[in-house]
Amino acid sequence: MTVVTISPKFQVVIPRDVRERLGLEPGQKVQALAFGNRIEFVPLKKAKALRGFLRGLDTTVTRDSDRV
Repeated sequence: MTVVTISPKFQVVIPRDVRERLGLEPGQKVQALAFGNRIEFVPLKKAKALRGFLRGLDTTVTRDSDRV
């Protein structure tokens, strides 16, 4: 577990091991979410980077007989 300190300007430094594990880059944007009593930072990715991430997903849907 890594502990960080909030600066007087309400800034935090993301520890190196976390940055490396998530592949974060300087200038990359993250979304800050309040979730219960936690703060979560979710890295944002460009739509182009998400291309193909659902490859192999089964998209078959069983339809009702009255729906065509």
